[in-house]
Amino acid sequence: MGPAVTLYGAVYKHGLSRIDAEVAHHRTFDALRAAGPVLRRAKRPGGIPVHTMGLTFPNALGLAAGFDKTAEAFEELGAFGFGHVEVGTVTALAQPGNPKPRLVRLPEDRAVVNRMGFNNDGAAAVAQRLGNRRRRAGGPLLGINIGKSKIVPDDDQAAVEADYETSTRLLAPYADYLVVNVSSPNTPGLRNLQAVEKLAPLLEHVRRIADRATDDAGRDRVPLLVKIAPDLADDDVLEVADLALAQDLSGIIATNTTISRDGLRSDPAVVEAAGAGGLSGVPLRERATEVVRLLRGRVGRDLTLIGVGGISTADDARERLAAGADLVQAYTGLIYGGPLWPRRVLKGLR
Repeated sequence: MGPAVTLYGAVYKHGLSRIDAEVAHHRTFDALRAAGPVLRRAKRPGGIPVHTMGLTFPNALGLAAGFDKTAEAFEELGAFGFGHVEVGTVTALAQPGNPKPRLVRLPEDRAVVNRMGFNNDGAAAVAQRLGNRRRRAGGPLLGINIGKSKIVPDDDQAAVEADYETSTRLLAPYADYLVVNVSSPNTPGLRNLQAVEKLAPLLEHVRRIADRATDDAGRDRVPLLVKIAPDLADDDVLEVADLALAQDLSGIIATNTTISRDGLRSDPAVVEAAGAGGLSGVPLRERATEVVRLLRGRVGRDLTLIGVGGISTADDARERLAAGADLVQAYTGLIYGGPLWPRRVLKGLR
């Protein structure tokens, strides 16, 4: 363990861990904005490029959706070493999310429980932010993750498609790749959209709108992926894989957070006090790896797979890649590992 790791551990233990997790997150963004000019000019760490979906990723490691919800600091975050940053989840309508507190750490498990509820500025504001920002050459690739607005009922297919259409039309022109999120546990009814009879027409509609939006912007076709939950049964995972192949999607992101609390080391009273929401971090590693392996066995090399969930070391990333992922993402690993964590993982991968 190097001095930088020890320093961050001390800062986390005696500082960040003593304040509310969401407050700590906002302070991180204050620091990113303050350091923005320096970070955007910083030399990016090396890595092995990955060529997939018609894109060249500077390296295999990305930052998962949920950290930069509204595309405020994705290039600054790329300076930490991430080859791509996925922003969002963005919804058509601006929404405050669920009541606070809604982000809780479980340090014994190196895990986090979140029930944020897609708090974001809305697709129009995010599109305006991206349109006003000139992206720096050599920075991270940008994924944009879109989801359902909370007030839209999941059993009204036309309303759901119209909601996703707004986000797609506004944001597809700025995305290096676009993700349809139907797997967060924190928006009522959202996971119901993973059923293929609902997912198939939704993905067809998003693909059609994305193609129209990028054509109008004079851009190439944007790769389209779907993000699924680890709590799907294996047969349901395979159904989504077959659907992705049939619809010629570019890939699948596996997985989102879990509603399971099995196998946690934290005191049960602490887990209960953390409340409902999606669990991320180390406890998710085994199931997330299983889902990637299952998907790769089904789709062969025809789809890009992005593995996310429980990646906290270079060995974890290597395991996910060996299971069949083309790229990996993390979020909770960064929270517990600190700003130099991505560089350590990339060094381990090299």
